[in-house]
Amino acid sequence: MTDRELDAAGIHDPALRADYRHCRALNARHGRTYFLATRLLPVARRPAVHALYGFARWADDIVDALGADQNPGRRVAALTALQEELDRGLRRGGSDEPVVRALADTARRYAIDPAHFHDFMAAMRSDLVVTDYPAYADLRAYMHGSAAVIGLQMLPVLGTVAPREEAAPYAAALGVAFQLTNFLRDVGEDLDRGRIYLPGDLLAAHGVDRDLLRRSRDTGRPDPRITAALREFEALTRGVYREAAPGIALLEPVSRPCIRTAAVLYGGILDAVARDGYAVLHHRAAVSRRRRAAVAAEGLARVAAARLRHRDAARARPPAPPVPSAARAPAAHRTVTEEAV
Repeated sequence: MTDRELDAAGIHDPALRADYRHCRALNARHGRTYFLATRLLPVARRPAVHALYGFARWADDIVDALGADQNPGRRVAALTALQEELDRGLRRGGSDEPVVRALADTARRYAIDPAHFHDFMAAMRSDLVVTDYPAYADLRAYMHGSAAVIGLQMLPVLGTVAPREEAAPYAAALGVAFQLTNFLRDVGEDLDRGRIYLPGDLLAAHGVDRDLLRRSRDTGRPDPRITAALREFEALTRGVYREAAPGIALLEPVSRPCIRTAAVLYGGILDAVARDGYAVLHHRAAVSRRRRAAVAAEGLARVAAARLRHRDAARARPPAPPVPSAARAPAAHRTVTEEAV
């Protein structure tokens, strides 16, 4: 993480700066799409996004690393320890884990509801015991904690021009759309871990079950029934993107390019899956570097336009009346929501 970002965010403690840098490294290494979009945010808001992503990534890695472990006690103990660190960090700000320390600092700075983090941890514990979802409603219930709350955590960092409760359903829906996209892209990898996130009723409607998915995965041969089920899941996911889209206009203008870019890039994964013939059981679809660069360039243009509008609006405002010298207070440090854009 650059000193410029940390300075702009008002993060001066050397140990805490190192914690945020660690989170940024996790984001850059594992979340290429997310990291690219984050670069379009005002510099002072980027550390918070890295902390939120870093915690989610770390917890998810614990679940995946232990996914093949047949010792239930060990699996539960790992997430219990993480939950205890999280509770300690949110309550007192102290923790033995750099990611939790950065997360706790972000939660305090932006007054993020602790319930969002607890709901997320409940979904992570579910991943250790639940390996499939009979119906889409069951999957959505799980995704409240695994995806919707990520959007809700982000909302105070992004800022809104409408009451936050008005923007919240759209932010939650976008988090769900992103995760549905990942589920479609990662069908083969998840199957290798023993999990199926495609709803059972959707698969059954096309004559697909776990055994058929496994046979297709093992033989490398596509099956038209699987292709039809994946195509329907893609259509379902695009519907959630449409549900979330109106929420972008409810964000602060300086945050919109980041979220719009993320939505376009994640939507591009759906395009790549379709272009590859829904072969997600056999290889992972990806957005090309050229396409990622083009979308990022468009996002940068939107950022520049937002900055220009912000500066023009600031110049158009009449100057504040002078304050009598006796009433002047010492200058305060700039808060995280007052950064230049």
